[in-house]
Amino acid sequence: MNRTPTDLAQSRQHQFGRRLAARLDAGSADLPYHVTERLRAARMQAVAQRKLATAQVVVGNGGAASLRDTGGMSLWQRLASALPLVALAAGLVAIHVELNDQRARELADVDAALLTDDLPPEAYADPGFLQFLKSDR
Repeated sequence: MNRTPTDLAQSRQHQFGRRLAARLDAGSADLPYHVTERLRAARMQAVAQRKLATAQVVVGNGGAASLRDTGGMSLWQRLASALPLVALAAGLVAIHVELNDQRARELADVDAALLTDDLPPEAYADPGFLQFLKSDR
């Protein structure tokens, strides 16, 4: 049987993994209980992630079932998955514009109040004017 370079590399990886696991298992007998439990939990997470990464799903194809990798997405699926991101960006832009308009209206109101007031604008810059406003008449 002829082996391709990827098959050979994968078999070498599997052999290395088995040898490494055997050496780690041999040294784990001397470890305390809490360390072995943490290692067991980490091993379970790694195996779960490995299974998730290589998972394939059974998809109905006419009357027969076939195995298909879930990596391929159609154009409509890609557009549908990008739609929430576009909606979020549009909402953030709308909020930014509204807040800028609100701030501009507030500044315009303050400017209009300053210009229509009986006091000259220099009075507001006077340090004693704040004390005058705080004091009871």
